[in-house]
Amino acid sequence: MNYTHAEVASLDPQTMRTLCEEYLANNYIDPETSERLGVKRGLRNPDGTGVLAGLTNVCDVVGYKKDQEGHVIPIPGRLIYRGVDINEIVNEAYRNDRFVFEEVIWLLLFGSLPTQEQLDDFCELLAEHRALPDGFMDTMNAPSPNIMNKMQRCVLGLYSYDEHAEDLTLENILNQSINLIASMPTMMVNAYQMKRRYYDKQSMFFHMPKPGQSTAEHILSTYRPDQKFTHEEAKLLDMCLLVHADHGGGNCSTFTARVLSSSGTDTYSAIAAAIGALKGPKHGGANLMVNRQLQDILKHVEHPEDDDEVREYLRRILRKQAGDGSGLIYGMGHAVYTMSDPREVILKERAKHLAYEKGFEEEYNMLCSIERLA
Repeated sequence: MNYTHAEVASLDPQTMRTLCEEYLANNYIDPETSERLGVKRGLRNPDGTGVLAGLTNVCDVVGYKKDQEGHVIPIPGRLIYRGVDINEIVNEAYRNDRFVFEEVIWLLLFGSLPTQEQLDDFCELLAEHRALPDGFMDTMNAPSPNIMNKMQRCVLGLYSYDEHAEDLTLENILNQSINLIASMPTMMVNAYQMKRRYYDKQSMFFHMPKPGQSTAEHILSTYRPDQKFTHEEAKLLDMCLLVHADHGGGNCSTFTARVLSSSGTDTYSAIAAAIGALKGPKHGGANLMVNRQLQDILKHVEHPEDDDEVREYLRRILRKQAGDGSGLIYGMGHAVYTMSDPREVILKERAKHLAYEKGFEEEYNMLCSIERLA
């Protein structure tokens, strides 16, 4: 099946310039007015800290502390799931050489680490619900160049396969949520395969889920044409899933889900909207910007090992003389973390060997240089 894509109709450029000027002239509120009325622009206090918008005991993001005068004091970042520092979970996972993402899901959902029996039953439950409903490929057959956009549509599409989509009892919402957790990796991989076929002009492969695999193993098994992967690859992906499982109640995508769910809408609508928020380049989509900028730097820096040359190109980026003209070095800085991001610390330590083994030594070293010099 071949797809042709009709472009969205565009207005005449001169007409659009006129309309934009008219819009800007009548849709602007100056920062002074916001300050005078006590409006927290961007939900931020004047010192950059976040506005208190709710309470959660699920996840805590710690990036600073305050002294008695209220001054912000930078500290190494911490990410805490239900009172457990993620470093404890990571260290336990490597000490016992096991996958832990499923344990973390249980911890976040139910508030405590599972017993072995609970974990075994939960892993079996997830494995049983990896596959998508019969006929769901009709939904998959409309490709998108952006995987996150496609996943939004897939989540919304599941509404049509759920006889109890509008049932807002806790039991049903939890059932829907666990089903989404189980099937989301399958949707993600299938969305990627559709993109490969229709936008990258490469072959696509659809593999059935295998029983007994962890979430990380399932992703790699269905993603790879030959379904082959190493244990080290799966362990690193498991770490990626672990450190991105939650990030507090105030992050953009979680806050979006809370806003929609407060209206009484269905689970699929709330989660699809949250994915839309995560897609944005100022949230989860920032990783795409990092990779694009990395490739640009590698293309224009003749001697990647020369700190002075790298530093000068970074300065050109900041002066909007290079890169995409934004003046931003993507991936540097964070709204909460001040000294370090615990997720980066964990992944950097464990990614080096695999990066060298897979031929990404240059990319890894350049990222380390940017971190050191920026």
